[in-house]
Order: sequence, then structure tokens, then C-alpha cells
Amino acid sequence: MSSLGASARISLSSLRGHKRRFAGTFLAVMLGVAFLAGTLVMGDTLRASFDTMFGNATSGTDAVVRGADTVTTPDDSQGTRKPVSTSLVGRIERTDGVAAAAPNIQGAGQLLGRDGEPIGGQGPPTLAGNWIGDARLNPYQLATGRAPAASGEVVINRGAAESGNLKVGDTTTLRTPDPVRVKIVGLATFGGEDGMAQTTFTGMTRADAEKYLTPKPGEASTIQVRAGPGVSERELVDALTPVLPKGVEAITGEESAAENTENISGQFLSLFTSFLLVFSGVALLVATFSIHNTFAIVVAQRTRENALLRALGASRRQVTASTLVEASAVAVVASAAGLVGGIGIAAGLQALFPAIGFPFPEGDVVISALSMLLPLAVGFVVCVGSALLPAVRAGRTAPLAALRETAVDHSGASRGRSFAGAVLALVAVGLALTGVLASPSVWLAGAGAVLALVAFVVLGPVASSRAVRIIGGPLDRLRGVTGGLARRNALRSPKRTAATASALMIGVAVVSLFTVFGASLKATMDQTVNRSFAGDIAISTPGFGAGGSGLSPKLAPALAERPEVATAVGLGKGAAEVDGEGRALTVTDPGPFAKSFDLGKVDGSLDALGGHGIAITRAEADKQDLKVGSTAQLRFADGTKDTFTVRAVFGRSELAGDYVISRQAWAPHRAQDADSLVSVTFKDGVSTAEGKAAIAKTARAYGNPDVQTRSEYARSAAGGIDMMLTLVYALLALAVLIALLGIANTLTLAVHERTRELGLLRAVGQTRAQLRAMVRWESVLVAAFGTAGGLALGGFLGWVLVKASDGATDSAFAFALPPTRLVVVALVGLAAGALAGLRPARRAARLDVLRAIATE
Repeated sequence: MSSLGASARISLSSLRGHKRRFAGTFLAVMLGVAFLAGTLVMGDTLRASFDTMFGNATSGTDAVVRGADTVTTPDDSQGTRKPVSTSLVGRIERTDGVAAAAPNIQGAGQLLGRDGEPIGGQGPPTLAGNWIGDARLNPYQLATGRAPAASGEVVINRGAAESGNLKVGDTTTLRTPDPVRVKIVGLATFGGEDGMAQTTFTGMTRADAEKYLTPKPGEASTIQVRAGPGVSERELVDALTPVLPKGVEAITGEESAAENTENISGQFLSLFTSFLLVFSGVALLVATFSIHNTFAIVVAQRTRENALLRALGASRRQVTASTLVEASAVAVVASAAGLVGGIGIAAGLQALFPAIGFPFPEGDVVISALSMLLPLAVGFVVCVGSALLPAVRAGRTAPLAALRETAVDHSGASRGRSFAGAVLALVAVGLALTGVLASPSVWLAGAGAVLALVAFVVLGPVASSRAVRIIGGPLDRLRGVTGGLARRNALRSPKRTAATASALMIGVAVVSLFTVFGASLKATMDQTVNRSFAGDIAISTPGFGAGGSGLSPKLAPALAERPEVATAVGLGKGAAEVDGEGRALTVTDPGPFAKSFDLGKVDGSLDALGGHGIAITRAEADKQDLKVGSTAQLRFADGTKDTFTVRAVFGRSELAGDYVISRQAWAPHRAQDADSLVSVTFKDGVSTAEGKAAIAKTARAYGNPDVQTRSEYARSAAGGIDMMLTLVYALLALAVLIALLGIANTLTLAVHERTRELGLLRAVGQTRAQLRAMVRWESVLVAAFGTAGGLALGGFLGWVLVKASDGATDSAFAFALPPTRLVVVALVGLAAGALAGLRPARRAARLDVLRAIATE
């Protein structure tokens, strides 16, 4: 107990005397923990806010009656549910325990703002439905104005009104997807908020909702039910179940609210927080390298001090414990500071999101036990774990080391390290190539990618000497003696140089990975449009996100009648179970469809689809063991089953989808009908400008959707990628910042280590400016090594990810290297190195010459 106490006292005394040595470590841990804590606290806060909002909005609904079966597809886990008959309302109201019941008709409806641009539609849904007269059953509460009473009158949520600069009394267009002129007579809130995040809602009369949102009157999405006095939700459901027909079920209002919360917020929040946690992990990984390097240098500088302790009787265990106590003290203080910072980050983001167009619900910051303990534990483990090897190395210091002249770390690249790194690199490349070429597997390729990262770290000291010689070669000619000294300083300890550069390397590698993958996705979009889209003009729904109401199915026939147009065809969406498996369907007119899209080799004929024919891709035909003439049973969301005959098997599915049926076949089963894309081909002699103007004139009467040329369509389809990359770059800035702190901290410690040497250089005539330049160029060389390694690793990992995705999916991915962006990344890396060297360079230049020479 006393020996550990002595170790602790020595450690804490050393910390107080050398606080600046651990400044970089403190900041690295604090920033990483703050990012992690902020992500967890923000997720808890938003989840609690959504729960409260939905609970308030649906507090008056005690039961929900709905279709029992759904058809789900791989792209839509929520699924399509069978509607219920509004004739059930009377039967439900006569059931004991029921106080009120009202049909709830919901569909897609996108409002146009005052400027004629659509509101929302870049992710969250844009909803329309009937305005429910019973205030307790209606999740929306009237805030201003009145309820709709006549055809064409609507109530919209207040958030949509603010986004579109609309107010009570204004007239605008509602896409359903057919354009409907509506007059705003009221503004509403949802659970006390202006809306469900960016989701918009338009409430109309029941007659209008049945007319525009359902294929026929008398159908509703659900029926909302309110219980009488003294009747619990479960008792109400038990009373309703016997009176409901087959295929219709009742669930409690609490269950419905939980499902809605999960559908609207749960999936998004899980994805959102997982996305942020990945970047927290990257930041902490970068911090690990910086922390390890700091302790490795400090231990190397204390070789004589530790040797004296050993000579005075300290055991290996005590010396090791002394270093670990220092690491633990830094970890605890930095993690606690990071936790406080994380709570501040979460509160700041909650206030910031509404300002940048993400109006999440308001609410107090929620801090769970997990959000408190996990960041503290992670920060402690990262810091102490990073210091473990240096601490063990400190414990192995021999007492005779106190007699040596220097305590500088001379570790370099051993043969064992070279061999181990080469083996790891070979295994990594082998796994990656197997996952890419031999047996397409994203997981196998991912394992190879992780091993490649490990191999880069292991081989760092081996590669650093040669790399710094090559990269720093021009410095001798450009900067003379100053450049030569900077290069030799970077070459002194290959292991230290590699460890310092590794932190920046990981940050640059992740940036490069996303840059390459984003460019490849853009190239893939362009390739898909050029290869599959044979039209001259495309009219489409937003390429990024799931919102919007789609395009009117009447638009394509109207365009086909124009004298400039040869063919115009719309692509709609449907869903059905094909032989028991949920599949997305493409709904279209087969004749013009085959002329407007390149389908590759086609067996059979799409013209023969008719009312009971289906066309499928060759890949799906092989999976399902189907061919032209085979039959498949389709079950639709309305509960009906029908046997379809495979009339055509085609090669490509990129824009066409895997399963195609005619509008004639889809009509009996459709819900709210809409197209997602309309392709237009001009007659010979019609110029693109002339044809586009004519198309835009006709499209204006159908909600004024965007009319785009083929190249414009390809760019818009990839529009979300730039948005994603911007967010990725912003998040990775933290990792790069931590890497900069690592470089700056290493150089600061190196300046302390070389105090006598720097004093001698000044004594023999080196100026302050030359000394500053020498330290700065050393920093740039370290950063250049890390940046070059990061670019190489990121480019390789990007290629692996693209090729593995290409082989593991039916979509054809194109690999692309964006030279301009990668050059920018390289320049930013070099600039980061120069920036990191500024403070150590100034500190070195301020050294007193005589004191520096006299330093031991």
C-alpha cells in the first residue's frame, strides 16, 4: 500500500511540475470524449422529445383499427398496409366502451411555398389527410384560424407555413400528386410543436381526402377510437376485436404511438447517432496514437530519472505504476471535462438544428446513466491503454541507465517489425482481393481493410525513414542547411515520426476513403443514366430522401400528345409479395417503357404483359428459378392474390427495377397513384432547348416539377452525395484537429528534449528565423508522411469498398478517383503540418542560448 502511495505521490508531483507535457494528451482525450458524450446525450434528448411529442399528440386516441397484413420490401421495412372500410365506423361506435370513432385518411401531399418551390421532400415525408373533427382524436391541434369546411380549404402545420412563407388566407398548390389549388384556413401544431421535425401535414375535408388520396371513396388508412369513461385501452381493444371483420385488427393507442415514434424518429435517430458514433470512434482512434506517442516520448526522456528511482530501490512495478497513475490522472480529469463539454455540445446542437432547417422538437436535455458512464469509461480506457506499453517500458529501465549521457529514444525499424508488417500487408491484400474479386463480400473486404490499417501502422517506422528522405530531398536544395537539419531531425527516430504521423494518416485516410467513395457513387449515377436512360428529358422526384408526393400519372400521357414528343412514359412504384417474398414493383406502360430505357438483352416481349403478365431481371429470374412462361403468385397489400405469367426477362435493372408490371395489372390494387420518373424522347429534328421549353410549359399545369436534360438528371440524382461529403468533412475535422494536437505536442516535447542542441545551434550562428523554419519544416515533413500514407490507404480502401459493393449487389458500381479533391486533401494535410509547427517553433526560438547550452 505504501509503495503504491509513493508511486502516486511521485506521479502527481511530476504532473504538477510538467503540466505542459500533457496538454496535448488532455485536449485529445477531452475532445474525443466530448464528441462521444455529445452524440449520446443528443440521441437521448431527441428520443425523449419525440416520445413526449407523440405522447401528447395521440393522448386522446385509445385504440387504432387498421388492416392486419402488410407487404414489406427490402427498401421499405415499414411496409404497405391494407386500408380499412369507413363503413366500420358505425359498427365501432355502437360497441360498448366506445365514446367516439373517426376515419383517418392519409396519403402523400406536397405543398408549394409562396415562391412556387416545394416544401420539404428531402427525407421526412410530406403528408396529407382528412381533418378529424374530434379534437381529442386529432393528433393535430388548431393553433390559428379554423378547420376546413368546404372543398379546397386546408389546415397546414405551422412549421410548413414558416418554411414556405405562407399564412392563413393564402392560396397555393398541393401536389397529391395531381395539383390541387387550396386555400389555407388554419395553422396547426403536433403535440405542441410546429410539426414532426421536417414532416409537413395538410389537413383537408374528408370528401377531398377521399377524392385525392384514395383510389375510391369509403377507404381509410386507420380508424381512430376514443374510449368511454372508465374504460382502459386494453379493455377497449378486447371489446373491439370480436366485432371486426377478418383481416382487420385493433391495437392500443399506446402501441400505435410507440410504432409511430419508431417509424418517424426511431430509425432515423438510430442511423443518425450510429453515423456520429463512427466519427467519435475515428476521433478516439486518432487520439490513441497521439496519447501513446506522448507517453512514449515522456518515458524516453525520463530514462535517467526512472533509472535513478530503480537505483534507489524502486521496483519495476512501482515505476510502471507511476506512469499509469499519471495517465489515470490525465484520463479522469480530461474525461470529466469532455463529459461537461459533450453536454454543452448536445445543448448547442439542439439549439442549432432549427436554425439550419432541422426543427427537432424542443425539450430539456436528457442525460442517461449510459451517456454519463460510457464516455468516462471510454476516455479512461483509451488514455490508460495508450500509456500501457510506455509504462511497461519505463518499468524495464535498468538502474545503470542513470549513468548514460542521453535519454533520447533511438528506437527504429527492426527486422521483426519489417517481417510482421510485410506478413500483415500480404494477408490484408489477400483478404481484400478475395472479398473483391474471388468471392464478392463486403465483410471479407472490410476485414482486409482493417488489417491493411494495422499493417500501415506496423510498417510506419520501416517506411518513415525512406519516405522522409524522399519527401525531404528537395528541402536540402530549397532551404539549404535549415532544410537539411529539419530532414535529419525527422529521421532521428523513425518510430516516433511514424507514431506522430499515424494519427494524421488515419484522419486523412478516412477523408480520402469517403472522397473516393463519393466520387465513385457520382460516377455510378452518371454511368447508370447514360447506360439505362434512353430519353432526352427526365422529370423526377427528389433524388435524395423519401419525401415528396411523386408525379401525376396524367403527366406522361399529356406530354405524349405534344407535337415535339415521340414517346413519354412514367414509372410508378408498387409493392407485392412474389411467391412469398416482398418485392418492389415498377408500374409502367410496357410499350413506351421498352423504347425509353435500355434493358439489355430481352427474352420474351414486354408488350405482352397485359393484365396478368410480369417482366423480371435475369438476376432475379435465376434466383427464383423462373423463365419466360413460368408463373408466380403475387399477393398485394389489399389482401388479394393473383397468378402472373413471366412474359419477359431483361438484363438491366438500374432504373427499371427488378419487377415490372403494367398499369392495367396494378390498377385494381393501387393506393394513391404516383410516378417517380417520367422519360421523354423527342421527335427527330427537335432541339433539346426547344423540346425542354415545350415540356416545361405542359408540366407547369401538373405541379411544376423540375424538367431536366439527361446530364442535369444525372447530376441531380447524385445531389445528396455532396451534402453527405460536406457533413463527413465537418465531422472529420475533429479527428484532424486531434492529429494536429499530436504533432504539436510531439514537437514541443522534442524541443524540450533538444534544448542543449538548439542552444548550440544558436551559439554557432543559427538565427531565430532559421530555428523557427527548421522546426516548422520538420512538422511539415511529418505531416507530409502522414498525408501521403493516408492518401494511399484511403484510395486503396475506397477501391476495396466500391469493388466489394459492386460484386456483392446487383447494381454496377463505377470506381473513380477525384484528383482535384485529393490534391486539396493533400494540401490541407501539409497546411495542417505547418500550422501544428507554429507554436513549437516560436517556443524554440525564444530559448535563452546560455541556459540552453547549460541544460543537462
